[in-house]
Amino acid sequence: MNEVFYIAAAVALISTVMVITRLNAIHALLYLIVSLLAVAVIFFTLGAPFAAALEVITYAGAIMVLFVFAIMLLNLGPRSVAQESQWLSRKAWIGPAILALVLIGELAFFIARGGGRTPSAGVVEPKQVGVALFGPYLLGVELASLLLLAGMVGAYHLGRDWGVREQESNRARERKSERAGE
Repeated sequence: MNEVFYIAAAVALISTVMVITRLNAIHALLYLIVSLLAVAVIFFTLGAPFAAALEVITYAGAIMVLFVFAIMLLNLGPRSVAQESQWLSRKAWIGPAILALVLIGELAFFIARGGGRTPSAGVVEPKQVGVALFGPYLLGVELASLLLLAGMVGAYHLGRDWGVREQESNRARERKSERAGE
């Protein structure tokens, strides 16, 4: 089972280096998701399936939603849509797809061989995590949710102002072209 761990670690390292070196944000995002999935496989091989599930749900899922919100809020217009479709060519998916296939293959091999290490006495159950989060750490959880809400409202206002400025500049250009045509 050590081979599965080392392969997942290698995939995580390669994809993380690719995240850092990519100039295109979409390509970097694809490699980042593969890196997070590789870390989830590492957690699974170490006998922590709950941590692996949290890794996939929280990080890989949340980053995709955040990226979609950023695109929606900025509303950059038809020029950015054309550029985005150019960035999302089939060629951009080759590297992340190969690394993801390696992870899927090794996860299937790992599950077919009988799973991870035997849990030790210190294994934390999901119910215990929930009780801790909504028990003694309730204040911290609520403060984090307020911080995230403030960030979301701020992102909305930044995106809204950007769209208003763009519309005003378009109207000014239209007025200028109408005056030039007279």
